[in-house]
Amino acid sequence: MKLIETQSRTETSKSNIFARKITLTYVIILLLLMVKSAPVSGHCDSYDGPLIKDAIEALETNNVNLVLKWITIEQEKEIIPLFNKTYSLKNGDQEIYTIVEKHFFETLVRLHRETEGAPYTGLKPAGSTKKIILLSDEAIENENIDDLLGKLNNHIGKVILEKYEKVIALDKVKNDSSEKGREYVEAYVDYTHTIEAIHSIIENGNGHSLHIH
Repeated sequence: MKLIETQSRTETSKSNIFARKITLTYVIILLLLMVKSAPVSGHCDSYDGPLIKDAIEALETNNVNLVLKWITIEQEKEIIPLFNKTYSLKNGDQEIYTIVEKHFFETLVRLHRETEGAPYTGLKPAGSTKKIILLSDEAIENENIDDLLGKLNNHIGKVILEKYEKVIALDKVKNDSSEKGREYVEAYVDYTHTIEAIHSIIENGNGHSLHIH
């Protein structure tokens, strides 16, 4: 009986690992779809992003080390003096402090964006970060990826189903006119390329050979 229970647990564990690998594959596909359909944008320039949160905590605790990880060693010579100046004004005139604090945030974000080779386009308000990015941050904070993977899996399934249903609908009228035919071809190419990308990742065993820019 113990042997059977052990085998059962082993099979369950293998099944869970397999399911997670498949879900991670879907996650990679979702990222590809997101990159294809929209310009890449980070959230470190947002007030609800991790960089600004670290900057706020640094000023609250007088600990500049909390933000140094976001910049290079060479950039520290600009941030550390600005941090000290900002912190020194913390208990003074609040109108002045608000201006200096924002300047500190802007400088920190600008320098961090430079390390990414990305332009600085200003601070974004809280609430401007995409929900999926917030969920990815929550997964790290809670040390629980399962909820995120489940949501991504459901979303990707929905995306593929919508592409499939569009092809099926257009297939019925693709020969009615050249316009309908072109709509069908566009939908067909979109659908098949998505499936091809999934198949390619599964065959390769991982997404390490794919580079998302």
